[in-house]
Amino acid sequence: MLSSGDPVPCFDARILTEYREVLPRPKFRLDPAKVSLFLDFIAHHGEVCAGAPLSKPLPDPDDEPFLEVAVAGQVECLVTGNLSHFPADRRAGVRVVTPRQFLELWKSRRTGRSS
Repeated sequence: MLSSGDPVPCFDARILTEYREVLPRPKFRLDPAKVSLFLDFIAHHGEVCAGAPLSKPLPDPDDEPFLEVAVAGQVECLVTGNLSHFPADRRAGVRVVTPRQFLELWKSRRTGRSS
């Protein structure tokens, strides 16, 4: 959610589990302490949302929890590095953006410019 100011991450247990498994992988070269802080932030400042099964499945079922939670949380956007995993005809009305697009959107909101 962005409309009220700072972003509020929406999540469920499946998403936290996925992040705990994926983010520490060597290919991402992320600082383990920062990953831990990030996960703690989501768990303590995010909004838990119970997603429902999608009416149209995604190409990769492992991506479905992210869209299910986005729909349930009525988010402004879902942020992903893999736009192709969320085909336009399967997004259930959710805006899907890259991390760069998200940062640009957030920056424009903070400075009062529309995007």
